[in-house]
Amino acid sequence: MIILSAGQGGRQARRNCKQTSAEILTVLLLIHCLFSNITQNDGKEPPGPTPLPIFGNFLQLYLKKTHVTLLELSKQFGSIFTIYLGTKKVVVLVGYNAVKEALVDYAEVFGERDLTPIIDEHFQGHGIVWANDDTWKEMRRFSMINLKDFGMGKKEFEDKIIEECHYLMEAFKQFKGEFDVNQSLNNATANIICSLIYGNRFDYNDLEFTSL
Repeated sequence: MIILSAGQGGRQARRNCKQTSAEILTVLLLIHCLFSNITQNDGKEPPGPTPLPIFGNFLQLYLKKTHVTLLELSKQFGSIFTIYLGTKKVVVLVGYNAVKEALVDYAEVFGERDLTPIIDEHFQGHGIVWANDDTWKEMRRFSMINLKDFGMGKKEFEDKIIEECHYLMEAFKQFKGEFDVNQSLNNATANIICSLIYGNRFDYNDLEFTSL
C-alpha cells in the first residue's frame, strides 16, 4: 500500500496531467505530419483552401448548399481548385469552359468514375453508371445502338423532346419566385425516356411516377 500526502498527491496529479498532455500533443503532431504528406502539393495539384487534419475542408463547406461555398471558393482560387472531403482529395471544376475542357477536350483523362468500395462490391464494375474503361465503352456502344433503334437522334425523338418541353414550361409557370428545378427536370428527362420506350408519358404529379 502506498500512502501519499496531499502535497505528494498534487505533484503526482500534475505529472500525470503533463504526461497525458504530452501524449496527446505527440498524437496530434503525428496526425498532422501524416496528413501533410498526403496533401502535399507536388506542383501539379490545383490551388485550394488549406485543409485541416482528418476533417479536410468539411468545416468550410455549407453542407446544405455546398455549391454556394464552392462558387465562393472559385472567386478566390479560380475555376479549377482542390478541396479535401476528410482525407479524400477532390478537384472542383466551376463554369462551362472548365467543365467543357475537362469532359470534352480531355474526355479520356476525366472519363472514369470514382467508385466507393460498397458500390464496387455490389456492381463489380458492370453497367453504364458504375463502369469504367473498356467495360463502360462497350456498354455505351451497345446502349447507343439500341437507343437509336427506338428513335434517338431521329426527328421522332426531337418531337418528343419538344413536346415534353411544353409540359416542363407549364410546370415552371406553377411556381412563383425562386424554386428548385431539379425535380421538374428529372421528371421531364424520365418522361422523354418513357415516351421513347413505352410510347407514353406521365403526369408530373403522379406519385408512382415520381417515386420511381
